[in-house]
Amino acid sequence: MDSSRRVAVVGMGGAFPTCNSLDNFRDKIFSNQSLIREWDETLKYGKNIRSTVAGYITEVEMDLEIIPSTLLENYPETYIDKKNRIPHINLATADLGSIWAMLGAQDAIKMAGWNSEEIQSENTGVVVGSGGSGNVILRNAWHNFYELGKKTRLAGSHSVDRSMPYREAANISCFIKNRGVCESIGSACATGLGNIGHAYRLIKFGLQDRVIAGGVEGTSLETFIGFDAMQVLSKNFSPAESSRPFDINRNGFVCSFGSGIVALEEYEMAKARGANIIAVIDNYFNNSDGDGDMFYPSFAGQQRLWKGLLNDAELSKPDVVKVHGTSTPAGDAIELLSVVDTLGEDGYHISAPKSQFGHMLGAAGSVEFITALLMLQEQKVLPCLNSVNLNNELETFQINENWKGPKNPFSHYRHLLPQQSLSKKIDRIVCLNYGFGGTNSAISISKDSAAHNPI
Repeated sequence: MDSSRRVAVVGMGGAFPTCNSLDNFRDKIFSNQSLIREWDETLKYGKNIRSTVAGYITEVEMDLEIIPSTLLENYPETYIDKKNRIPHINLATADLGSIWAMLGAQDAIKMAGWNSEEIQSENTGVVVGSGGSGNVILRNAWHNFYELGKKTRLAGSHSVDRSMPYREAANISCFIKNRGVCESIGSACATGLGNIGHAYRLIKFGLQDRVIAGGVEGTSLETFIGFDAMQVLSKNFSPAESSRPFDINRNGFVCSFGSGIVALEEYEMAKARGANIIAVIDNYFNNSDGDGDMFYPSFAGQQRLWKGLLNDAELSKPDVVKVHGTSTPAGDAIELLSVVDTLGEDGYHISAPKSQFGHMLGAAGSVEFITALLMLQEQKVLPCLNSVNLNNELETFQINENWKGPKNPFSHYRHLLPQQSLSKKIDRIVCLNYGFGGTNSAISISKDSAAHNPI
């Protein structure tokens, strides 16, 4: 296999809370706005739900209309696309997130400028995943069968394809009619970045020339209540102040939903046809903590992640680190100190996009990858909103005699954590995402002109 091939990002699209387009998303995040709202669906259940804020997207906001079943309660038979972007035959096999995925792929392909021959080639793949199953479809189908005693056939013939693990990739593939790879990587909250990283490797090693890649998490109260039950969601703050990575008063993440889809292409092919190259992928690396802990982050695992990313490609220090930054007490602490341990205390800034729109779970890595692309385009660093008060004392684990990492409190790194968007020269960005089970992912991207700069 030829591993010398380079990979360019040539298109992007997605679905974003409170936004009607990519440009609207761009405008809001760079003007330091929060996309988090109180969610009326949570309020219906009173004290049975602890957290009530989310970065959610409704059908109406995406110009979609639910066609309810006439035979089953609360079952979405299909959807109508009021803008006629997606054919009815494709809407019939899709849940909400899959529709977002198809719309994102459509926008990414349009931006990439691929023609029909390129799209429908054996060398064009689809690698898109999500963090969960089609919960809305499954819950209502099961409720009507188990609780209401309805016959299985009343749920129609599409419950399986609207809820299967790789439904987003399958729906995109049927929509664009590519003939190459069609698959899905599932790695919890690292899913979005993991799919992009896998797509990068497919192109780099010559298995595909073009790939549509990314992650999705469709709006679902069923998903929300699972995390609410774990008591890991933010509460007792206003919606805009709920996601507060690195702040001393952070108490959990904001469960959110969205979609991020990008178009990747072998660099020389993109260059030859005059494509607009948004960024070049320098390297992708992923690993596992290996400590047997399902949830707690590993400083050693993140150290190895950084080593694999930077040393494998002999990369220089990035100008921005787009962190996972969930606003959880343990996660933020380990991550900030692992970044500092690797890069030192100066020469870069840290951006935490979840502070603006919450944690999109399976879509987090891909939507945040898009924010990194936008930072390269705008030459601006997105903020760590609400990181108002940083701990002046050491974290508990830093006092442990076995701790081998930085010995300074969070407040010592105030200069790395901008509370508002700021302008600076940006040539390279590293994106980080992690997930349950100790899975870690990192990717480095550069401006085309900076991709070959020496260390």
